Amino acid sequence: MGSDCSIAQPAVCRITDAGRNFVEQVRPAISSLHEAMGAARSQQETPSGTLRINAFATGAREILGPLLLDFLRRYPKVHIDLVTEGRIVDIVAEGFDLGLRTANIVPADMIAVPVGTPRSFAVVASSSYFEANGKPRTPPDLLCHSCVRIRLPNGALHRWHFEKDGAPVQIEVSGPITLDEASLSRIAVLDHVGIGYFMEADVRDDIQAGRLVRVLEDWTPPQPPLCLYYPTRRNPSAAFKALIDMARQSAG
Repeated sequence: MGSDCSIAQPAVCRITDAGRNFVEQVRPAISSLHEAMGAARSQQETPSGTLRINAFATGAREILGPLLLDFLRRYPKVHIDLVTEGRIVDIVAEGFDLGLRTANIVPADMIAVPVGTPRSFAVVASSSYFEANGKPRTPPDLLCHSCVRIRLPNGALHRWHFEKDGAPVQIEVSGPITLDEASLSRIAVLDHVGIGYFMEADVRDDIQAGRLVRVLEDWTPPQPPLCLYYPTRRNPSAAFKALIDMARQSAG
């Protein structure tokens, strides 16, 4: 037994000496590695970098102030690249972190987070228009009015959708102008061209200020909420997690 110990002991000492020498040699590299890991950890902990979001224009307007601009004020190291378009895109294939659409058209394989306030359509015109032409009492009455028509991204004309007591109605309106952007339709309606059909959020301030008058409100029930959506992510950035957290809080 004693002989075995005397043989084993020098071997242990030699390995320890070799290990000590090795550590001394690689110490600068280890120190640099720790610094790099710390920097990477800091980037993960502090929201920074760019978030790319694909949205349709009306939805983008609804969340820009209450969510996105508030988020940027809270996290100044983050940059948001917001792209608006009417078509539905594959956000993964086209390099977006998030999409924004109404809940009923979010792809089934995506995680959806409701955002924004309750939504509905609004039928509006100027008080001058209604004084001259009267107000529609039911959706079919619109057929006797001048309306601002809407062209969809696919080129089709949009039928105005209504519902009351569970009974849906679609009206193909007519009028002097067809437009494909809500901000343009708003200008036309404010200029007394006729009756317009909007998301309520786009004309809410005009209604409250008396610039526009809303009609057929009992025919425009609540719509599906807006949702930010995204695929399952294994390593989401701090900026991504912070935005999702804010979105969930805003909807809560």
